[in-house]
Amino acid sequence: MADSAGLQVDPHLKSFVEDELLADVDVTAADFWSTVAQLQERFAPKIAQALTRRDEIQAAIDAWHAEHGAGSRDDYEKFLTDLGYLAPEPSSVRIAVDRVDPEIAEIPGPQLVVPSTVPRYALNAANARWGSLFDAFYGTDALPQSGELATGYDERRGAQVITAADELLDELFPLATGSHADVTAYRAGTDGLVADTANGTVGLADAAQYKGFRPADDAGRAAVLLARNGLHLELTIDPTARVGKQHHADVADIVLESAITTIVDLEDSVATVDGEDKAQAYRTWLGLLTGNLVAEFDKGGKTVTRRVNPDRSYTAPGGSELTLPGRSTMLVRNCGHHMTTNAVRTADGTEVAEGVLDALVSAVAGLYDLQGKGPHTNSRAGSVYIVKPKQHGPEEVALTVELFAAVEEALGLAANTLKIGIMDEEKRTSVNLAACVAEASQRVIFVNTGFLDRTGDEIHTCSKAGPVLRKGDMKSTTWLQTYEDRNVDVALAAGFSHAAQIGKGMWAKPAAMAEMLEQKVGHPKAGANCAWVPSPTAATLHALHYLRVDVHGVQREIASRPVADRSKLLELPLGDASALSADEVTHELETSAQSILGYVVRWVGMGIGCSTVPDLSGVGLMEDRATLRISAQLLANWLAHGVVDEATVRDTFARMAAVVDDQNAGEPGYPPMAKDLDGSESFQAALELVFTGATEPNGYTERTLTQWRQRAKANA
Repeated sequence: MADSAGLQVDPHLKSFVEDELLADVDVTAADFWSTVAQLQERFAPKIAQALTRRDEIQAAIDAWHAEHGAGSRDDYEKFLTDLGYLAPEPSSVRIAVDRVDPEIAEIPGPQLVVPSTVPRYALNAANARWGSLFDAFYGTDALPQSGELATGYDERRGAQVITAADELLDELFPLATGSHADVTAYRAGTDGLVADTANGTVGLADAAQYKGFRPADDAGRAAVLLARNGLHLELTIDPTARVGKQHHADVADIVLESAITTIVDLEDSVATVDGEDKAQAYRTWLGLLTGNLVAEFDKGGKTVTRRVNPDRSYTAPGGSELTLPGRSTMLVRNCGHHMTTNAVRTADGTEVAEGVLDALVSAVAGLYDLQGKGPHTNSRAGSVYIVKPKQHGPEEVALTVELFAAVEEALGLAANTLKIGIMDEEKRTSVNLAACVAEASQRVIFVNTGFLDRTGDEIHTCSKAGPVLRKGDMKSTTWLQTYEDRNVDVALAAGFSHAAQIGKGMWAKPAAMAEMLEQKVGHPKAGANCAWVPSPTAATLHALHYLRVDVHGVQREIASRPVADRSKLLELPLGDASALSADEVTHELETSAQSILGYVVRWVGMGIGCSTVPDLSGVGLMEDRATLRISAQLLANWLAHGVVDEATVRDTFARMAAVVDDQNAGEPGYPPMAKDLDGSESFQAALELVFTGATEPNGYTERTLTQWRQRAKANA
């Protein structure tokens, strides 16, 4: 460990900071490390105090449930109020945030979350601002498929895609008369758009939907730009392309504005357990903001090089130039207050607060964007967007505000340059959401619901009250529906409409796009102007929901309803364990064990923080630490209340380890568990998550995962 300003710094991180992060900004290495030391000295005691308060609150709740069981909701509410868990509801909260980009303030659309440790994925996400609808239709179950596709391009499937696209254009961008299926040519210019058909020329029913064009080159390649609900759609004209030759109007593709924003994740979807890992994660965020991030990979026997996309240029009606961003507007998710990192230690060996280091690195990387040092711009408004997870109540939000202000002061940034996205994923935040927003009223640009982490915290908070419901039954509980509604209600009452994002959670089935198209429209219909998707293709398909739904109109309607009653958040998700059959208990145990093992073996054994893990039925599900938390907490709760016993849990995990090994048999570098359960770091980590779940602070998984991953790396 190299010494810097009295700190012990991992050489990998030190090299990254001094040779890359600070290469072209007016911050010296001495200034950077002394700032880390000063921030650690100032904020570590405050963070420790906040974590102690969490423990005190949980101990009091545990004691209350031990005496009263579930109790009545009125008694529970009075107890939580007296405890200080329930803060007084502010009479009025209005955010006053400036310098917010339209992608966050004005444009409803999909939001990607991407691990910062995989540059290729991060570039894919940044470039997913625009996505091919033809590819999304052709290559997924969004359109039903009969039989196997022909090798190469299947013209039957292509015809199916063209028909579906025509129907979509008729729905969203109708012609004044007739159908897009009748068009033989689109002719766009400064005077407008007309379509040639067998019955003559016709324009759009709403001429204002036409936004511009790219003139045809010598080969006839051109583009027509349309817009609806703030999102753009490009008809790519190319009579020389394979699809263009088949299309009745030479349209080679329909390109949708898709992932309007992307969260580059330093937290839940990554496995960063040392300085080498942290440097890799930070390097991706820096490279996206400088525009220098490059990923090379093999595809079909050829080396492909990927970089961030340039902006897109058109000629607007009237003849002026129109430039649209070619990349998603990026936010960065930092670690929560409870995490520390061994990448930097104080002189006495204490690990520094990871969120402190994240905030400073995120902001310094942001200088490249704020000062226009890269070829492209992320925030044209002049902000750095930082999502802060796992905050417990308004006091911890206030602590984040203080930290961000200190970072701004250290770097000479204008006040409130660092914006805050509040993850509404802990119960103490949910029940005090208005007070949390009030603490960050000049910075907050985002509130987001997350079913899995929120459910994990729900289980842990009330674990002493009794056995909880099965995971699938949680989705119909009173508290969950109130949570989803209240997040929107509180945000709208605080003035988020046309000012900030109201988010909804992840679609967890990357391959089930037809199902996503059917169900995820519920998010914009609920008033959310962004929602998470697992891939660029999913972002393109989810964009169809925002083209169909006027989210701002929905928000105006919702704003007139009363804010959801927060006392309903106190309905505990308890079940009657005696009513469960043996088969039902076994099924819940097996599915939870298989899910935990499938995720942990990748995290601990391979350093993969987020991946698609097949369930017992073989359906691929997106898994990260949030999904792990709920499964581990459920089993810990059932163990504590005798629904299952330790011997049965151990036996089930052993059986499921063999199943998970079989599911991953073809995965390069996969470390099998079943042949040596005692020697498998992954298997032992999975058991620890369950057996210590009741006592682990807040039921978090990071400590166990990190310690076992560090051991696995050392043994490797």
